[in-house]
Amino acid sequence: MTVPAGKVVVFVGPSGCGKTTTMRMINRMIEPTSGRITIGGEDALELDPDRLRRKVGYAIQQAGLFPHFSVAENIAVVPGLLGWDKKRIAARVDEMMDLVGLDPKVFHDRFPRQLSGGQQQRVGVARALAADPPVLLMDEPFGAVDPITRGHLQDELMRLQADLGKTIVFVTHDFDEAVKLGDKIAVLGDRSTILQYDTPEAILANPADDTVAGFVGAGASLKQLTLMRVRDVDYHTDDVLTVGLDTTPAALRNQLTQRRKTYALVVDERRRPLRWVHVRELGAVASLAGAGRPVGDSVSTQSTLQDALEAILTEGGNAVVTGPRGEFVGTIDIRTVTDVIATMREEHSDGDGSPS
Repeated sequence: MTVPAGKVVVFVGPSGCGKTTTMRMINRMIEPTSGRITIGGEDALELDPDRLRRKVGYAIQQAGLFPHFSVAENIAVVPGLLGWDKKRIAARVDEMMDLVGLDPKVFHDRFPRQLSGGQQQRVGVARALAADPPVLLMDEPFGAVDPITRGHLQDELMRLQADLGKTIVFVTHDFDEAVKLGDKIAVLGDRSTILQYDTPEAILANPADDTVAGFVGAGASLKQLTLMRVRDVDYHTDDVLTVGLDTTPAALRNQLTQRRKTYALVVDERRRPLRWVHVRELGAVASLAGAGRPVGDSVSTQSTLQDALEAILTEGGNAVVTGPRGEFVGTIDIRTVTDVIATMREEHSDGDGSPS
């Protein structure tokens, strides 16, 4: 198997097939008994194991943070082992925290027990990336968080990958996650036999055998939504009135009246979405801080259309779309997604309209 530089390769397969064992042989957490593993042409077995591991980032389920280290100290571990000076480490810690969406002013000195599961996973990814390793290994890193947080963390990883272009080997048992994240997917069988190694599109369209088809599962056509991103469709960018928290209810009522709208989106100082407010709710509040209802499930431009469909159903209406730094960029509605599904059906049907 060749893992292309700068791409995401996902190992997927049933429990016990050897996904994690195969991945852990790359950084020699498990020593191979035969065969060769080369990284950039270098034989991994000929490198000093400690030096090798410092060149390979490692992120695992439950984050694996040191409980008595602060967030900053956790992220600084590998740069410290590499002998970076304190000033360089401090700058890198702040850079990495900002990169994974954790405000250094807020989270720098917190301990893992003071963080949510999703925040812990963000710290785990920041720590794995801190020394700028060319290769990143990720072993079910989002498996222990709730589905909504998991979706957001997947989007965050895709945003980071677009910026950083790392070579990532990712292990999961979730085929939908593999399709969403992978440039290529390796479907592994018993004893890590490679049943199929190809792009998500190719595996969805032509599973190599019945075992792979079983992994793809029912609804393969619906899984095509996982191949399309929100950024690829015409989501709405100018139909929502946005206001800051410092806007008074009376001023917002005037704006809504002038623009003939019934609701607005309250955003923070960085334009991150906070709350939906309906005009009828403005008479009973002194400020917008507690008005309306919080924005629930949102999607980013990196999210898949399957994510968008789930968010729309969860929200009971249009879903908020955010940009690279969590800022509000628009909304997406059910019609946009169903139009894509209808187009895909037409493309995958025979001339007589029956499914091919």
